[in-house]
Amino acid sequence: LFLCCSLREKLRAIAQATYTHSRNLAYFVFTYKGLLAAQAGLQGKKIPFHSFLAACIGGWLVFGENNPINSQIIMYLLSRILFGLSRLAVEKGYIPQPRQDPFPLLAALVWGTVLWLFEYHQETLQPSLQSSMTYLYQDSEVWHDLSDFLIYNKRTDTK
Repeated sequence: LFLCCSLREKLRAIAQATYTHSRNLAYFVFTYKGLLAAQAGLQGKKIPFHSFLAACIGGWLVFGENNPINSQIIMYLLSRILFGLSRLAVEKGYIPQPRQDPFPLLAALVWGTVLWLFEYHQETLQPSLQSSMTYLYQDSEVWHDLSDFLIYNKRTDTK
């Protein structure tokens, strides 16, 4: 959405990204379920490690290429994994139950860190995040009319 191109090109990019995302998920599900069935068939029953191994192999085969779509999916999953592991650690008693909701502190640290990285080490951020943050925090300094927010935000012509 934050690409500098025509609306038609943006729509084409969105359609292509949606296709790639859904295709990769379909390939992964097919691979994962196939490997689960194969392992259960070989061992005569399903065990918890089968899920991990099948997902690792499927992840390697389907999502192992470092491209923008796979990168987004992996980052999405990583954040959910960290939340899940935190909850599991509390549930199992590895860490104590927080006295108050830790989410406001997490939100503050995440936003503080990402804006610091954007301002001083932008090249370390994922390209689509760089692009959206550039649009929101730098390009928004100058605007011409509402079309800057709907279609594009950098013009070479002057009014």
